Amino acid sequence: MSWLAAVLALIAAALLAVATVAQQRVAATVPDDRARGLGLLRVLVRRRMWWYGMLGDVGGYLAQAAALGVGAVLLVQPLLVTMLLFALPLAARWAGRRPTRAELGWAGALAVSLAAFVVVGNPTDGLDRAPLPQWLPVGSVLLVVLVGTLVAGARTRGTPRAVLLAAATGLCYGAAAAFTKGVLGEFDAGAVAVLTSWELYALVAVSIAGTLLQQSAFQAGGLGASLPTMTVGEPVVAVVIGTAVLGEQLRADGVEWVLIGLLVVVMLVATTALARAAATGYAAGADGDPTPPTARGTSSSPSPGSARKPSAPA
Repeated sequence: MSWLAAVLALIAAALLAVATVAQQRVAATVPDDRARGLGLLRVLVRRRMWWYGMLGDVGGYLAQAAALGVGAVLLVQPLLVTMLLFALPLAARWAGRRPTRAELGWAGALAVSLAAFVVVGNPTDGLDRAPLPQWLPVGSVLLVVLVGTLVAGARTRGTPRAVLLAAATGLCYGAAAAFTKGVLGEFDAGAVAVLTSWELYALVAVSIAGTLLQQSAFQAGGLGASLPTMTVGEPVVAVVIGTAVLGEQLRADGVEWVLIGLLVVVMLVATTALARAAATGYAAGADGDPTPPTARGTSSSPSPGSARKPSAPA
């Protein structure tokens, strides 16, 4: 079912690309004195465009969960970085220009390296759920890193704060992917098994934390600071968990490992370059028309009320 997992991951990437743009556009307009903790969310839930982003987030998460249900974390999470391939034309249109040759080149490099990674690495399925003791070594390290980024982020402002909060967001969402797979693994056992699984409550916790951290990162600085960090961080954390905790593996030996290493480097560099290009495009668009192309026909509609909907990982 690897082909189905790949298709679902690409659908998730497209939805998440739109969601990221909409949420950043709104969060960046919130003043610093209203951006602390739940105060930020109280402002955001009153903005119509933020709800557009949340719809994209929910749809993207459902597609991601479906992909994880039939495929390995090592397959699904790297494919989610293709959200940048969808973001590239959106950013260019927002800025009223065409993608540059450099951007198209990086897009091609990312697409080719991802395809080669999937073919050469041929990721294997591992466990849907791992015993809690098996989580402790990796989980403890990730928790220490998370606390460290939050403490450092609380002491900084501007771009450094945005990068640190984005790193924390990527960590939460990477862990959420593994917890999602664990929850899905309990579905066959029935509702009681799902509701009593510790992964469900861990998933809820990291999803809420990731959502709040993501909005705070968007508010703290430009998308050029936060988007590359989030986009690279999430699959890296998910792959670490997939291999170290869930026992997933790449089917490679000898020279294939050298090729995989090169492909990973190309993916990371291309992802960072495309994320910065997309962020620049959004910023350029912000200097002109503040309303995204997809929402211009409804910009005069009244804002929704403050009713809230649970968020889902990006």
